[in-house]
Amino acid sequence: MDLHDDAIKPDCGPYDFFHFSPKITGPGTYLVGFGFDGTACFRKGTKLGPDAIRKDSTGIESYSPYLDCDLEDLKNLYDLGNLPVGDSENQEANWQKATDTFLNWTANVDLKRDNIKIVTLGGEHSISYAPIRRYLENFEDLVLLHLDAHADLRDGYEGYHYSHASIIRRALDHMTDKHDLIQYGIRSGTKDEYVWMRENKTIRTSLNDFIESVENIPKDRPIYLTLDLDYFDPAYMPGTGTPEAGGETFHSFIKLMKILRHKNFVGADIVELSPPLDASGNSNVFATKVTRETILALNT
Repeated sequence: MDLHDDAIKPDCGPYDFFHFSPKITGPGTYLVGFGFDGTACFRKGTKLGPDAIRKDSTGIESYSPYLDCDLEDLKNLYDLGNLPVGDSENQEANWQKATDTFLNWTANVDLKRDNIKIVTLGGEHSISYAPIRRYLENFEDLVLLHLDAHADLRDGYEGYHYSHASIIRRALDHMTDKHDLIQYGIRSGTKDEYVWMRENKTIRTSLNDFIESVENIPKDRPIYLTLDLDYFDPAYMPGTGTPEAGGETFHSFIKLMKILRHKNFVGADIVELSPPLDASGNSNVFATKVTRETILALNT
């Protein structure tokens, strides 16, 4: 597992017991930041999300009263730093540089065999392509859980094939009949997107149906979570680029985490925090708590 000479060390790390590592060294949970918002079509700022979560982690407890466990008790927690995003005017090239870097870092890694779990912090939702692709390649029967306000099934948007509005469509390019997709929280999309979700039975339209679907996943089947923070109602999470009224609460998310901790939960990405859009800073703290719960559910 080669050194990642192009890793960008953040100004601060999450808590004191996450160790900055310029490479994947073996079993453990690894954070990596992908600060890109080049295809964001409404409001930008998500490129600042990864470091905002790291910074605010120093201001909240490492202990979760919801899961009754503490990050401080976990071993093998690492921060790989941030992927190098280009600074050219060509946003696709900037995205491609960081995406290729992630895929190169994990090219010689078998996530399943080596018991490696990765939490990727965005950035807009287009950044999820690299981790989702790698997880689909490493787990032949992966279940992809998609929590979002938007369907993200467009085949490109505003000239970008790998747009934030196309991430699930691009994930489907790498899915086989052995993979499954479950979507919940969707409350915005085109008619064609809704027709596809209904015909393919990927969408869940109530929290009870969604939770039941997750509970019914066999305990040994791998599960990956891609979480767009606009899944949450903007009353709780206003600091995101494309907020949609009618979203979920933090406690519905905790209900999911309490289930996933007893499943084969193997990885996640958390995207679309835009710190400049919430001057109060509350959205940063909200996203940081979501990240804490996710890491704990991955490891307990």
